[in-house]
Amino acid sequence: MENSRRLAKTWPYPFHRRYEEQMRAAATIWFSQRDVTVHRKYRYILANRDDWQQNIILPEVAEYIQDQRQGFPLHKYIHHGLSSQAMLFNLIGPLIVRNDLEPLRLALQAQNIAVPDVVSADFEYEDRTIFNEDSGQPTSIDLVLYDNEQTPRLFIEAKLVEKEFGGCSVFQRGDCDGRNPASDLNLCYLHHIGRRYWSLMEKYGFLDGVIAQNMTCVFSTYYQFFRELLLALECGGVFVLLSDARNPTFDCEVPAGRRGLMPFLISLIPEVHRDKIASVSIQEVVASIEKSNRHEWVGAFKSKYGMTP
Repeated sequence: MENSRRLAKTWPYPFHRRYEEQMRAAATIWFSQRDVTVHRKYRYILANRDDWQQNIILPEVAEYIQDQRQGFPLHKYIHHGLSSQAMLFNLIGPLIVRNDLEPLRLALQAQNIAVPDVVSADFEYEDRTIFNEDSGQPTSIDLVLYDNEQTPRLFIEAKLVEKEFGGCSVFQRGDCDGRNPASDLNLCYLHHIGRRYWSLMEKYGFLDGVIAQNMTCVFSTYYQFFRELLLALECGGVFVLLSDARNPTFDCEVPAGRRGLMPFLISLIPEVHRDKIASVSIQEVVASIEKSNRHEWVGAFKSKYGMTP
């Protein structure tokens, strides 16, 4: 154990485990300072999922989510102190409730993301017609921003302590061997039953390069990423990843250079579409909100998610 601690201090590559431990500690402290009942073993999780509102910083945001929840599902672990859905509610919910999306727009703009005049936002956006998802769980994205014509323009996926983009459930169930269907789309069960994922991969030129050359299906591991990116492209929008800068899974700097899922996955995308993919950190959005001097709750957010010294 001592050797592993010493290695963690000197090893130049970040450990996701250390980051998650820090986040659990912050959530444990935050819950302990409030009159809430937590899991008897895992003190960073509320004891009862029905008490998810206690995971939301502002009561008016919890009320807004309660009113809107018939339009979208709450995640299974919404009561978890490290829930990315709860984090997004806590970070963006106040901006929506107070009709002040400008700090978010400015944070995106600072990352060279082409941001229109943003007038409204919705959580858990979905459109079953895009992929012909007439049944089952449709493709959804955590947050969508609309322009003044109510056209969805920015499609934002939020990650906190996650270690991946979700993979294909057909493969994970053992009902697919994970073989790349690029040369014959009917090798994919989902294509066979009418889903348009591979048809749109073909439409946008994803099968003209390295993806088609790989023996393994990229959906087996990166299904969520490609579905959400295709959703944004088909809607004429931009796909944006919102993630914690401390989480090395999605983007980090190491001695070998820039690593992480985002730079890797972007390298698989045709050049013509790379300006439709972007990243922004939670910390950058927080800094923009602080700079506005309009949101007193941001200090509580930083405390809850371990961003204060």
